[in-house]
Amino acid sequence: MCGAKAGGPDASTIKPGETTIQGQVTRDGEPVTGYVRLLDATGEFTAEVPTSATGQFRFYAAEGTWTVRALVPGGSADRTVVAQQGGLADVAIAV
Repeated sequence: MCGAKAGGPDASTIKPGETTIQGQVTRDGEPVTGYVRLLDATGEFTAEVPTSATGQFRFYAAEGTWTVRALVPGGSADRTVVAQQGGLADVAIAV
């Protein structure tokens, strides 16, 4: 189960006990806008959100291993994330 929120993360909106995957997409150290997909452990599409103007994204996900895929003009990159129940996984994705 996964819920996705559009736009950039706002730390004040994280609810205690929720499993959260968030991060920022950059190119050459600068934020990049585009989309970020969340794929489950088998590679199946689960959710997609646009990044904010500062390249940030957030997903609420179940505990487990996930792939976070950034899709931006001119490139893409994947990161594997292990989300813990009630934890916060912070992901930096450089494309």
